[in-house]
Amino acid sequence: MEQKIAKIKELIKILNEANKAYYQEDREIMSNLEYDTLYDELVALEKETGTVYANSPTVQVGYELLSELQKEEHTSPMLSLDKTKEVENLKDWLKDQQGLLSWKLDGLTIVLTYEKGELVKAVTRGNGEVGEVITNNAKTFVNLPKKISYEGRMILRGEAVIKYSDFEKINAEIEDVDAKYKNPRNLCSGSVRQLNNAVTAKRNVHFFAFNLVEAEGVDFKNSIENQFVFLKEQGFEVVDYKRVTADTIEQAVKEFAKAIEHNDFPSDGLVLIYDDIAYGKSLGRTAKFPRDSIAFKWADELAKTTLIEVEWSPSRTGLINPVAIFKPVELEGTTVSRASLHNISILENLKLGIGDCITVYKANMIIPQVANNLTQSGNLETPKHCPACGGSTKIQDLNGVRSLYCGNEYCSAKKVKLFSHFVSRDAMNIDGLSEMTLNKFIDQGFLTELYDLFELSKYEEKILELEGFGRKSYDKLMESINKAKNTTLPRFIYSLGIPNIGLSNAKMLCQKYEYQLDRLKEATVEDLVEIDGIGEVIANSIYDYFRNEHNEKVIDQLCMRLKIEKPSFEQAVEQTMEGLNFVITGSVEYFKNRNEVKAVIENLGGKVTGSVTSKTNYLINNDNTSNSSKNKKAKELGIPIITEEEFIKEFHL
Repeated sequence: MEQKIAKIKELIKILNEANKAYYQEDREIMSNLEYDTLYDELVALEKETGTVYANSPTVQVGYELLSELQKEEHTSPMLSLDKTKEVENLKDWLKDQQGLLSWKLDGLTIVLTYEKGELVKAVTRGNGEVGEVITNNAKTFVNLPKKISYEGRMILRGEAVIKYSDFEKINAEIEDVDAKYKNPRNLCSGSVRQLNNAVTAKRNVHFFAFNLVEAEGVDFKNSIENQFVFLKEQGFEVVDYKRVTADTIEQAVKEFAKAIEHNDFPSDGLVLIYDDIAYGKSLGRTAKFPRDSIAFKWADELAKTTLIEVEWSPSRTGLINPVAIFKPVELEGTTVSRASLHNISILENLKLGIGDCITVYKANMIIPQVANNLTQSGNLETPKHCPACGGSTKIQDLNGVRSLYCGNEYCSAKKVKLFSHFVSRDAMNIDGLSEMTLNKFIDQGFLTELYDLFELSKYEEKILELEGFGRKSYDKLMESINKAKNTTLPRFIYSLGIPNIGLSNAKMLCQKYEYQLDRLKEATVEDLVEIDGIGEVIANSIYDYFRNEHNEKVIDQLCMRLKIEKPSFEQAVEQTMEGLNFVITGSVEYFKNRNEVKAVIENLGGKVTGSVTSKTNYLINNDNTSNSSKNKKAKELGIPIITEEEFIKEFHL
């Protein structure tokens, strides 16, 4: 008994860590198959022992949210669904009732409230009890009606998702492999929970309704399908569904399984709900699950194969990712021969070795994954040298996840990424230099150091001979390079790729040292940590970078080729906000967006943070009488809450 209790505690810890990573941090530390296996093991042990802990994922729903969006409690808890992978279980569950079988979309669940035909509120599912208010962002969803014909109060739930096609387009525009989004769900979560809804608008987020919670005065004749019809009449897209009985559900599942091959929206299964509303409500609920609906998760198609090798793929950050290469197998109608292993920890847990017999599957019928290692020889050696440059490798442990890195700061793999970062939009903004083009130039010997970019005209004839380059594209590239020679100091500092230095930190450093590069280069760690927002780690990164002899040469050579513009304002006169900390919340009217307000504050020496603390001097909020969490905090601390208009008058803008 003690061993079983200990196992329960161990499984709770593992699953809660996986949930935290997935829901709170938008990352994955284990596959869906592995999670489901461990979850089922926990359920069985809890049932066998009769012991269920309060922090068990079988009774808890989600996690506390960690963001700066306003929080709001749901009027009724949003529960998870019980699940099965067996069609026979669906038949037994449905019995003699009729049901609706629909997609279980893999995005972010949203609760919408309409009053007098207008969308008045949108809240994320959050942890099931408390969500985040994202009303302004929801108004940018491409297919969401902002106004409907129904005038009463209506509450509905649905899934915000991003199409696979849009996901691939967005990822294709991101040249840094490490910066690419892992899957559409992560991209959707980050897009919907933006503080700037202009970003959300660019992501083509779609909304599909799946549950009508409330609609005053409408008789749906005790039918969920009638609710779906009503929602369609109001202009909502509803999840595709089929009306089923115990006799027809098996065929319906097969039809959905076939459709997923061409479905552009991510789905991780199906949902079955009783059409009879009264019957479903009469069944009540458990602590975690409603009893009127159940989820069907695809039974992963497993295929046995042989591991041929593990390919190690280095990136700009120095991270070297392991990729399993195996004998090709057919899965879900396609041929699969490789799958990411993500990190050393996963590789070691699988005890992989060359020649091992492994099972592979497609997570959600899409993403290839290694499920199990049947041989577990464990004879695979972690490379001592980077496959790109031959430099020594090292294993780093971050929050219990072991990953392999290249220790050579001048690694050729990093160099491609360094050049790519240098020419990116927020850095030197040089068009026409994709990673593919940069690789060609590096392979041809045109580029060794960053300053070589400004000497590419020496290779005009050779560049024109390269595939994909003609006179027009060459001239356009040269025009972009010449334009980039006029830049600003913040862009220049950011472009160097100093570890932990983003564009906002670069701006802050330039303001602190009055846009004098020599002063910044001479700053000590002690000087740097005195700057608000610069900790010891960042300070050491800056100090070490400027004390490196190779970096000194690169900077000197770049400065000989660039014209770094002076700020257009007089420092002594214009720094009217120096030492002041601001928080901006809500929508803006006088400025284009909150980023523009932030830029004005930073240019005048101030700082913008995301949360109200004792160090905050002003909270800018046009709705200064609301009971939002930021307003409440500001009032508690005695911090002035000012509108945009008051902000403009106060600082003579």
